Order: sequence, then structure tokens, then C-alpha cells
Amino acid sequence: MIMLPCPWCGARAGSEFRYSGEVIDRPDPGTTTAAQWRDYLYLRDNPRGWVTEWWYHRAGCRKYFTIDRDTRTDETRARGDSGGRPHGRAPRVGRSWGR
Repeated sequence: MIMLPCPWCGARAGSEFRYSGEVIDRPDPGTTTAAQWRDYLYLRDNPRGWVTEWWYHRAGCRKYFTIDRDTRTDETRARGDSGGRPHGRAPRVGRSWGR
């Protein structure tokens, strides 16, 4: 079972959370092409190793946060910037911030 480090509730079972995607830079809507939007919305890197991801604590504090996760081992480590949506970044999936 994967344990995730919620910054507000502490370490909890992965079943309490919803994966909301890898943290990536969002292109500027005013200058990006249709092909760049398509890549941003639909293409995934699927790297092997450490990635920064959005998670939503649906069974606890109901807040979004980011963690680093090793995709090979599911080892996780908390990030110092958890607790808010970083400027210019948004989850790729599960974009419903108000839920």
C-alpha cells in the first residue's frame, strides 16, 4: 500500500487520495498553437524515476498538494511548496479546484 504525506493530515493510505496529474508548466493561451495545446492536454512523459505530482486528499482535508514520487518504487517525499496552486501550474487531470 502506498502511503502519501498530506501536509495537513500527516501520512495516510493512498486510498484516501485522488491522483491529479504531474506538475507541468501550462502554456500561455494567447501565444500557444493548437499542437502545443494538444501536447499539453493529452501527451504524457511517463518518466522512470522522480516526478512531482498533484494529489487531492478527498477523504481528509479536501485540499490539493504536491509531492515527489519515484515511479519505480512508489517512494514519496513531501515538498515544501504544498498547500497551494503554484503560479502558472495546474493539475493535468482532475482540474476541479472547487470540489
